[in-house]
Amino acid sequence: MKTRVETPQSRCQVGFARADITPPVGIYHRMWGAALHDRATGVHRPLTATAMYLEQHDGTGRLLVFGLDHCILDGAEIESIRNRIAEIAPRDIAVSLSHTHGSGWMSRTRSSLPGGDLIGPYLDQLADVCSNLAMQATEVARDATILYGYARCALAAQRDTWDENAKHFVCGFNTEGPADDTVLVAKIIADGTGDTLGTVVNYACHPTTLAWENTLLSPDYVGAMREVIETSTAAPCLFIQGASGDLGPRDGYVGDTRVADRNGRQLGFAALSALEALPAPNTAFEYAGPVVSGAILGTWKHCAVSADERTRNAAWSASQVVVQLPYRLTLPTVEATKAELARWEAEEALARKANDEARVSECRALAEQMMRQLTRLAAMPPGKSYPYRIALSRIGGGVWVFCPGELYQVFQTTLRARFPDVALVISTVTNDWQPGYLPSASSYDYGIYQEIIAAVAPGSLETVIEVVSREVKALLG
Repeated sequence: MKTRVETPQSRCQVGFARADITPPVGIYHRMWGAALHDRATGVHRPLTATAMYLEQHDGTGRLLVFGLDHCILDGAEIESIRNRIAEIAPRDIAVSLSHTHGSGWMSRTRSSLPGGDLIGPYLDQLADVCSNLAMQATEVARDATILYGYARCALAAQRDTWDENAKHFVCGFNTEGPADDTVLVAKIIADGTGDTLGTVVNYACHPTTLAWENTLLSPDYVGAMREVIETSTAAPCLFIQGASGDLGPRDGYVGDTRVADRNGRQLGFAALSALEALPAPNTAFEYAGPVVSGAILGTWKHCAVSADERTRNAAWSASQVVVQLPYRLTLPTVEATKAELARWEAEEALARKANDEARVSECRALAEQMMRQLTRLAAMPPGKSYPYRIALSRIGGGVWVFCPGELYQVFQTTLRARFPDVALVISTVTNDWQPGYLPSASSYDYGIYQEIIAAVAPGSLETVIEVVSREVKALLG
């Protein structure tokens, strides 16, 4: 029988800071191809920026994690934010997007569209806010212990679904497909006082509750999730989006904000149960032996960890690696994409003359796909492969993995199966959205949406899994 249960822990200095980053009403908001509106008409819940600053006790290791309620930011935009922060904070900076589709697409390339004139000034202000938050988080950093735990939540569902009637795949609730329901949580406890400085929730699920019918700026389910946890802990909650490329909410694609709030509460209460179950810092749960009562009872006690264990929980190491992922052979050309865009814009004009609203929506959606494809192609470096940048930080019993793009769930399920005793925080859509989706090799050539728009070749995700596995092994020594 195993007689000791250890809770993964990290010991370092930690500081949190929070700001409201809700764009102005009237800003360009269209995120969905099927949407008939362009401008945001109001606010469901505020969008927020949350900064968490981590520093090794001797000052040699430092990490700044930003959680932003946005869907996609251009790579150049994120790099600009990182450069601003680097002036006052460490170079190890992770800008992680919650990926809410209710925030709209904040890209300067959309400045010519209705409400697009507000995007540039908003992004300039966002960089200022992030810079100020970085300073605040570093100034309030205190000695603390990070405790990691797990819960389960059925919010996320497999979203690669075969439509038997239409004879093609759709992106929606698959009642039979596998869905990782792991919720990883972290509670940051101040040394000495025992105050909760903040929490982290790491979960994989596309924030796509609200879709084309929604005209409000919204963090989607993430907003209500934070409210549940912050009401209980009186401390900021940082949300980290996991590997959700093939995962979305069971109940989604609606315009009703009440559904988003219900989804968020579902995740919030699941995470809160795991946070409540965490023991006191710097302890382990040990078997204390039998006690004779009406039955012979086996008793357990929370015992202080050894000095060596405390030292290991403060161990710090980091690495960054670039993986060359080959482009797919069928990657479309800019010229062909522009021709398709012109075709659908012309079709939309004809549909408007005919007052065919359904056809207008369809044509707008297909034109939007081509516009996004042009954006992706413009962001692809020349050559035969994409330089995929991964950053990892090991702090005691936790390893934080920061990846760009949208990875299928097998990324996190495989890594956690290989390292069951380590708290793996899997952060995707971090420091860039490109190269877009990284689907599993087995999902290619079936007409699945994520695979259709993927820029990299089959096997790319599997390569990333192996590279990250080796990096985690090296960090753990």
